[in-house]
Amino acid sequence: MRLAGTQAAVRRVWTVELRPRAGGPRLFCIQCKAHTHPVDVSSARSAALTHLASHARAEALPGHLRTCQCRALGCTWHSRSRGCGGLVLLALTRQAGGRSWRLADACAACAAATSETAVVPDTLLGARRPKPAGGILRRAHHGLSPGPDERARVREMLTYLSATLPQFTSPAARLLALQCALRSDTRGHVTVADGLLRSMRLRGRRELWLELAQAGWLETTSPRPGSVAVRLLDATVLDQAPGRGARRRAAHWALHPTPLVLPAAAPAVLRLTALALASHTFRTEDLDAVSRLCGNSPQQTMELLDRLVSARTLAAWHHHQDTDEVLWQFPQQLPRYSADRDS
Repeated sequence: MRLAGTQAAVRRVWTVELRPRAGGPRLFCIQCKAHTHPVDVSSARSAALTHLASHARAEALPGHLRTCQCRALGCTWHSRSRGCGGLVLLALTRQAGGRSWRLADACAACAAATSETAVVPDTLLGARRPKPAGGILRRAHHGLSPGPDERARVREMLTYLSATLPQFTSPAARLLALQCALRSDTRGHVTVADGLLRSMRLRGRRELWLELAQAGWLETTSPRPGSVAVRLLDATVLDQAPGRGARRRAAHWALHPTPLVLPAAAPAVLRLTALALASHTFRTEDLDAVSRLCGNSPQQTMELLDRLVSARTLAAWHHHQDTDEVLWQFPQQLPRYSADRDS
């Protein structure tokens, strides 16, 4: 991360506000002074993110020139301070109960410590990732360990959904939104087969589609026999990279997130928590960050971790109160010293 240098730091902070106007509320951009057409509350979130993303694309900078904007202001965006650290990322923050949205460069430590903040992955800004050597595409199989791309793609989308969906969105609706986002085409259309819904134990759960529709995130289209067809209203999701095939492999892994696979009959809140943990490359994360991925409070997250241990999905977990980090251990995971000795 670049914290200082000989060149003047470039300010990369963009904010839009939802302001009341005759004919309906409008979004106002603090930077370009642009007003949108009247929007309703349900579509304001998507419109705000679309506008903010356009600024980030138009004002793109090489990684070595990006600096933590939170640090530049004395880390006033969060109460808990452990110092800046990690890569500089694009952090999306929901403010004033959704009446204001901020997109800014922030280091990983500041992004994790700022409330109601999620990292916007590069894949949602059209940044293409390098293809595997030789153009070989790996096929996902049930029960096999995921590659780093599938794991990262699921974590990125969970992070993005934690900011775009209302905080009270149910775990089952979040799992459904994840599958729709990863399987949608370039126009935002996706047809969810009846067999997929049955495998997720979500078949016939019409209230989940209604929940996402009321949040302004999708709308149902012409129904097809044995499936549900929807169109995503979140314009930012339409700019995902890489292609649909790679995203579908990530969606498949999310159904069986080894090594934390739970029975399909397990409650959705447990399956979502296990998926959030399995999507991390390192088995440690801020408690608040894990809670945001699942839409839970920190206390609820700790209770769910206890339930995962009771179900033997996790071997153990520990909360470091001084750093507010949680560390978890997968079943049959060798102790670190033993693994180092055998290598």
